[in-house]
Amino acid sequence: MANLRFQVVEEAFSKKPLEVIAPVERPSEYFGKNVFTRDKMYKYLQKDVYEKLVDVIDNGAALDRSIADAVAKGMKQWADENGVTHYTHWFQPLTEGTAEKHDAFIEHDGKGGMIEEFSGKLLMQQEPDASSFPNGGIRATFEARGYSAWDPTSPVFIIDDTLCIPTIFISYTGEALDYKAPLKRALLAVDKAASAVARYFDPNVKKVTTNLGWEQEYFLVDEGLYSARPDLMLTGRTLMGHDSAKNQQMDDHYFGIIPDRVQVFMKDLEIQALQLAIPCKTRHNEVAPNQFEIAPIYEETNLAVDHNMLLMSLMKKVARKHGFRVLLHEKPFDGINGSGKHNNWSLSTDTGILLHAPGKNPEQNLRFVTFVVETLMGVYKHNGLLKASIMSASNAHRLGANEAPPAIISSFLGKQVSELLEHIEKADKEDLFYIKGKQGVKLDIPEIPELLIDNTDRNRTSPFAFTGNRFEFRAVGSEANCASAMIALNAAVAEALVNFKNRVDALVEERGERREESDYPNTGNGPDPIVTEAIIEVLREDIRECAPIHFDGNGYSDEWVEEATRRGLDVEKSCPIIFDRYLDPESIQMFENLNIMNRKELKARNEVKWETYTKKIQIEARVLGDLAMNHIIPVATHYQSRLAKNVAYMMEIFGAEEGKSICQRNINIIKEIAERTKTIETMVEELVNARKVANRIESEREKAIAYHDTVNPKMDKIRYHIDKLELTVADELWTLPKYRELLFIR
Repeated sequence: MANLRFQVVEEAFSKKPLEVIAPVERPSEYFGKNVFTRDKMYKYLQKDVYEKLVDVIDNGAALDRSIADAVAKGMKQWADENGVTHYTHWFQPLTEGTAEKHDAFIEHDGKGGMIEEFSGKLLMQQEPDASSFPNGGIRATFEARGYSAWDPTSPVFIIDDTLCIPTIFISYTGEALDYKAPLKRALLAVDKAASAVARYFDPNVKKVTTNLGWEQEYFLVDEGLYSARPDLMLTGRTLMGHDSAKNQQMDDHYFGIIPDRVQVFMKDLEIQALQLAIPCKTRHNEVAPNQFEIAPIYEETNLAVDHNMLLMSLMKKVARKHGFRVLLHEKPFDGINGSGKHNNWSLSTDTGILLHAPGKNPEQNLRFVTFVVETLMGVYKHNGLLKASIMSASNAHRLGANEAPPAIISSFLGKQVSELLEHIEKADKEDLFYIKGKQGVKLDIPEIPELLIDNTDRNRTSPFAFTGNRFEFRAVGSEANCASAMIALNAAVAEALVNFKNRVDALVEERGERREESDYPNTGNGPDPIVTEAIIEVLREDIRECAPIHFDGNGYSDEWVEEATRRGLDVEKSCPIIFDRYLDPESIQMFENLNIMNRKELKARNEVKWETYTKKIQIEARVLGDLAMNHIIPVATHYQSRLAKNVAYMMEIFGAEEGKSICQRNINIIKEIAERTKTIETMVEELVNARKVANRIESEREKAIAYHDTVNPKMDKIRYHIDKLELTVADELWTLPKYRELLFIR
């Protein structure tokens, strides 16, 4: 057993990088090679069909089913030229992964042979088995029908020999069973709400787009060592393992030289990602050993989510080719940083960026403040829901661990924006927008001064930080589907903007009836003065109301937990209970009013979340019990027996009293092993019994709570004793690769 571990470690350290043959073209020339991009649409589709499809993609026009056959014909011609033989509807069920069922381009020709065919009907919808995917009780086992429907706003792409068609996934009765359908509804809601507000400042605004730039963190582990760790294979994280003497304390890995094997893997990954039109731009070493990051250029949110899900699948495939396994679990190793997926979120119109740092134009500055404040309002009113949107059994290990944002949602704004909002709230009307910039400029209503924003002082403890022209939602976990956080965030912001506009319009209507031109002279530039005054008045109210969400201090401190509690923010830490926020009356009302999800869909999704949490902890508990009883205790007792023989031999040679004195250290170790193995055996039995009790609970919510409260804590206690044994037992006998071996492969 020991020799096997040493063998896989030796093989891991001796591996050489594979050679990656890069395309001779520059990246810009092969970007999107395997995607049905607009230039390919133009080439393979008739002009009128192309124009109708582009209108659907750009302007949200209704999809004309009459063009589906023509589009399918063009797609198939392109696919044939690239050696494609199959097609699949590619969707994102509630499994946190993607799903696909491949069908060949063949049909009976009626003459005993086959013909290759791909129709508009096959392009537009298919019928996967809805009952076999998580659905929270929406579909019974015998009610299998469900539908996947083409999303033309996300381009079709080729993987190997298969044409992949991004789709939504709904039940036979119309409920969403995926992430894409509610995400698209949330994006539509924020487009409608934000466009209406943006037209206060620019009547030419036609559309508001939500942009997303994700930063994907991940670990790489040598495949041989991965295979020798059943816990990594079955749960995605190490359930035991003592700290390496050297881990990340020297800060020498962060932004360091990328190891050769990893560099080759990254190069291969980027080439394939770029061919799929995933705009990878950044790569670097992260803080922990063997931890890395890849990040793209910003994209429209729906497409960015699809690209992230596609990239995570691609990473796993490419990593195995290079002898690695990718770990996307938020906390695969104890004692070092876990992995997140920062979601950089912004709003832009067809005329500019709404959150862009303002300049000298007063209308742009007022618009900037409006969208910053209403974003904060959405985050404040639904801070518990936003936390629920990023919470999972795996991310719970990372949040609040002095390496990632705490499990309390707050927003860091930076000194300049903070001072501006405070000044707007408290200043007199005649001195409303004075702020100390680099030169201390003073301007009168309605002009907001030029902001000289410098966001180099980013607060890494803030879950939702303003960083110049965007907000960075840092709390999202590395293996999560970004759509979950984006649904909640965009819904919350859309609701805040709707509420803001209703109140502004009410004030304008009220004051317009008693308006005198001399009171509100209109210069013809920007909003009508009466509208401007109403906007400012509502903003002042909202700045005061959402003040509790604004926190620029240390989110890791115990004092912040107490302060957040006083402010009325959600400080709950239990993952299953946090999910309750989806079913709060205000959450249900928001989702239903914005036509994103109904009560039935929300309840079903929570059932899935609770069941998923239970199953993940259940699997971890079973794996830990198995490893403890079948790996750890046998190895420890074997070493104990060896020491006992040594003690017996020494007593035989030197006599009982002198032999005991000589072997006192070994005797102490024998006693320690006996005590720890007995404790582990007892605790494993208690762990099994706790699982049995929890498994008898019928309510998925109560079962998940039981697993959190009674099963999960026992695992930590068992791990403590196993990790102590790892330091005690002879290295040559320990069967599982250790942290020093898993984390430092070059």
